[in-house]
Amino acid sequence: MTELRHRAAKDTDPTLQQQPSEDKGSDSELKVEKDGVSDSESKVDSGLPEVPVPPDDTPEVLNKALSGLSSRWKNWWVRGILTLAMISFFFFIIYLGPMVLMMIVLCVQIKCFHEIITIGYSVYHSYHLPWFRTLSWYFLLCVNYFFYGETVTDYFFTLVQREEPLRILSKYHRFISFALYLTGFCMFVLSLVKKHYRLQFYMFGWTHVTLLIVVTQSHLIIHNLFEGMIWFIVPISCVICNDIMAYMFGFFFGRTPLIKLSPKKTWEGFIGGFFATIVFGILLSYVMAGVRYFVCPVEFNNDSNSFQVDCEPSDLFQLQDYALPSILESVTGWTTVRLYPFQIHSIALSTFASIVGPFGGFFASGFKRAFKIKDFANTIPGHGGIMDRFDCQYLMATFVNVYIASFIRGPNPTKVIQQLLALRVDQQLHIFNSLKAHLTEKGLLPALEEAAA
Repeated sequence: MTELRHRAAKDTDPTLQQQPSEDKGSDSELKVEKDGVSDSESKVDSGLPEVPVPPDDTPEVLNKALSGLSSRWKNWWVRGILTLAMISFFFFIIYLGPMVLMMIVLCVQIKCFHEIITIGYSVYHSYHLPWFRTLSWYFLLCVNYFFYGETVTDYFFTLVQREEPLRILSKYHRFISFALYLTGFCMFVLSLVKKHYRLQFYMFGWTHVTLLIVVTQSHLIIHNLFEGMIWFIVPISCVICNDIMAYMFGFFFGRTPLIKLSPKKTWEGFIGGFFATIVFGILLSYVMAGVRYFVCPVEFNNDSNSFQVDCEPSDLFQLQDYALPSILESVTGWTTVRLYPFQIHSIALSTFASIVGPFGGFFASGFKRAFKIKDFANTIPGHGGIMDRFDCQYLMATFVNVYIASFIRGPNPTKVIQQLLALRVDQQLHIFNSLKAHLTEKGLLPALEEAAA
């Protein structure tokens, strides 16, 4: 009877319900989940629905071939084989040219968007929300229309001006883009359903943050590609190299945990990946900087209606002599070293890929931990989804675009002339007279006239 009274009091008294025994409290503090999250953290997040764990999709051939290995080494071989396959595919699409690369970037963007939206759809059980998936894809279409329309107008100006429908679309492009987005916004408001308001606004924000992360970054990747394929290939390769070498160093030498968000990341892998990526970036830049196909900007040839990659390489891709510091001179015995200026820039790209780039992966790890999922999808055996492979690439793309705009790109006379040709004749004459007066005042025009005579 005494025990029954004690249990009844404990059930009715909320203070007694909330106070665990001292032994249980100490055990819960010591107990840590496999992924590094404590029980207290797990209880806080217990109200969040879990996404079903995708089944193992490792090809049966690999499962049979690696059946005798431990799970650790089996995962190592699966990741290694698939990594080599992806690198081979990467080289193949580079061989196919810039147009194919742009299409691949667009396909990757769509797949990443699909993976993140599917997670939101599963986590919040948004199965009964009206128009949710339809509106998500509609907003993706609107944002892509806006960004790629701007790119087409910028890089295909002559073609756009030559075709009447394209010229009209170009002239009113931003208004059309805004009208399309406004239509989607009104559709969302009309789709609001009682008792689902909060969930619908969750998913509205989820969709827009996904668009910001995925579509904007992929658009910047294409802008980098137009500056020259080397600005596309070297940054991506540096991220891939850092990912591989950090994994290798961590696998064989890793002892010291780096960050709680990714328990498998180690300081040994982080430092080893950094130095390996710096060396790799310098060597890859040296190989590519001497090839016009990689260094020339991607331009559209109006005569052949096709892309062309041909130019006189800029000073950035001309070999120059650099004096070595006295410390290196005493070690190597060299007074100067012959390098491409781009190799110096590659050190900045490699450093970012090694030090800041992994934070894109840490961010993705935190996202997956928040929603209790292992990978974004199971598209690539041993690697997860496409987003799992491109979480660092998007951050890298933004840095490269900012770096080019800040330290590399100067005024482009070709684009200025294109804009001038789009003006009315009287506006062109006004600019011509203003420019002539300016050059005459500077004393440059007479000298130019005498040189022409």
